[in-house]
Amino acid sequence: MGRIKTTFVKTIGKDLFEKYDGQFFDDFSKNKAVVDKLIIIKSKKMRNIVTGYLTSLKKQQLRKEPGY
Repeated sequence: MGRIKTTFVKTIGKDLFEKYDGQFFDDFSKNKAVVDKLIIIKSKKMRNIVTGYLTSLKKQQLRKEPGY
């Protein structure tokens, strides 16, 4: 079982995912660099939580695609 994400994390994550879908990968470290370029989050912990949520969204999207 995973951790429950707050509304703040889900809102930012979904907005970024809808606007910049093609820039995200299923790799956490690559997504962390992309998130640093797109938005400013002062807290490193919060940035990592948002990045982890984006990574999980991308993995879910890849699982839904045929041929995965």
